[in-house]
Amino acid sequence: MNEQQPTNNFPPALKVCGLTKLDQIQELIDINTNFLGFIFYEKSPRYVLNQLNLEDIAQINHQGKVGVFVNEKVETIVEIAEKAKLNLIQLHGDEDDHFILELKKRLSPDIKIIKVIRIGNDTAENKEKIVKTFNDNPTTRNLQPINYYLFDTDSKAFGGTGQQFDWNLLNEFEIPLPYFLSGGISEENIKNMEELKQTPFALDINSKFETAPGDKDVNRIKKFKTIISISPNRTPY
Repeated sequence: MNEQQPTNNFPPALKVCGLTKLDQIQELIDINTNFLGFIFYEKSPRYVLNQLNLEDIAQINHQGKVGVFVNEKVETIVEIAEKAKLNLIQLHGDEDDHFILELKKRLSPDIKIIKVIRIGNDTAENKEKIVKTFNDNPTTRNLQPINYYLFDTDSKAFGGTGQQFDWNLLNEFEIPLPYFLSGGISEENIKNMEELKQTPFALDINSKFETAPGDKDVNRIKKFKTIISISPNRTPY
């Protein structure tokens, strides 16, 4: 069964996406970062295979390795997941129900799936997209291939824009699964998370915590992790 979304999940877990450097990855492991994101989308400036190979990723001793894919073939995702020993697959493109079901059947059963819902500037279109996803996806038909949602700012680059979408939109829905919140998250706007009715299972940070694409500012991430852990207005879940 899929986990139900807690309403008081604080502090949330932390995912750092767009990783490309082994020394930085180890530093993030040392501070107990929950999820490590590796982008397998060739058009991304953070395309991990430009810097690391699958064996490098496989040897990383961590239970939260996330492979990020955009409209990739099922066969390719399965092969990479096996060779890199991934724990989660994040689908950031236009993957439909049939694709997700087929992927789930072919993945190792312990690999979880994160489905991204990209939020743009058109409020009506966003609402329609969210309603359709919640109503149509096979999770609601008890087939349960999806474990988490991830809400991110829509862009042609499929993430990594550093731009925040209107989080208030999420308050208009009962989100049926634990979710990751992404899109321009930083120290400056994290306080706005207090206004969300359903707090995120995890925060997903990327470009706001870089000195260059794929080159993370680990010290800044450490400070951010402290900030989200000591919020005075939340009781730890």
